[in-house]
Amino acid sequence: MDTAPPRDPGQLTFRDAADADVPALVTLIESAYRGDSSRAGWTTEADILQGQRTDPDGVRAVVEAPGSRLLVVERDSELIACCQLEHRGEAAYFGMFAVRPELQGGGLGKLIIAEAERTVRESWGAAEMHMTVISVREELIAWYERRGYRRTGELSPFPYGDERFGVPQRDDLAFELLIKDLKEG
Repeated sequence: MDTAPPRDPGQLTFRDAADADVPALVTLIESAYRGDSSRAGWTTEADILQGQRTDPDGVRAVVEAPGSRLLVVERDSELIACCQLEHRGEAAYFGMFAVRPELQGGGLGKLIIAEAERTVRESWGAAEMHMTVISVREELIAWYERRGYRRTGELSPFPYGDERFGVPQRDDLAFELLIKDLKEG
């Protein structure tokens, strides 16, 4: 998905989310992953999961948790993306990454993940970035591999039966841990 040169993303600003951002963040995250609106982008999970991706309580928990930041990305004061950063000792966790579907594929994701990596190195001294990706999302995993993340083969079960994470459309879902060494740049 990233073979074309990045389009000019315009002036991006990054800031920590506040409680007032929660409704807009839920809308953004849902639009990037679920339902027909997510099909405008390439990161959709609509064919493997239905139902919600998150809810206001889940987003608020990330915003308010100690050692956690929900990074808001804006262009011209408009919310266009977000990602979760969580301090986990020597590592940081990267999650809840969402870019507005119509803006996907233009290079924004590369810029945002690079800023997230810089942020956790400088703020927390993180030596590694960890993330979990649904293991059947081969195209998405390949995108992260091109950013320097490596597959570990370490799987954790998908929370079947807990509709807070969606309604699975297949029975082979699991999360795979991906890791990037941040000391190498």
